[in-house]
Amino acid sequence: MKPGESITADVYCSELEEMMTKLAIKHPRLVTRDKPILLQDNARPHVAQATLLKLQEMELETLCHPAYSPDLAPTDYHFFQAYDQFLQGQIFNSQHVVENAFLRFIATRPPGFYADGIYKLPSRWQRCVDSMGAYFV
Repeated sequence: MKPGESITADVYCSELEEMMTKLAIKHPRLVTRDKPILLQDNARPHVAQATLLKLQEMELETLCHPAYSPDLAPTDYHFFQAYDQFLQGQIFNSQHVVENAFLRFIATRPPGFYADGIYKLPSRWQRCVDSMGAYFV
């Protein structure tokens, strides 16, 4: 997307299709199971009627995610935390330098990095239940 551009339900639906195409190539087992499960928050484009219809058409099951729950979102508690540490002390003077830093971050993640964030999810859900829904870090 271009800077300043907002994501719409139509854009999100296109992203879902692209994601499934790439998954079919890179990880076919994830696409051939009965119902792939998608974890997403309740942002407007994610819950729009067009998106819900697209998810149904693609036979994607969604895992409910409570609103405003960064402690339960792998991107927040795992990915962005690591990205923040990676960026510490760096100064950026152009969009190009920022993009290169992001690509460097992605390229330097160990093989199990993304799976680690997903595997932490059940224990984080349990912590949420144990804390009766209160936030934790």
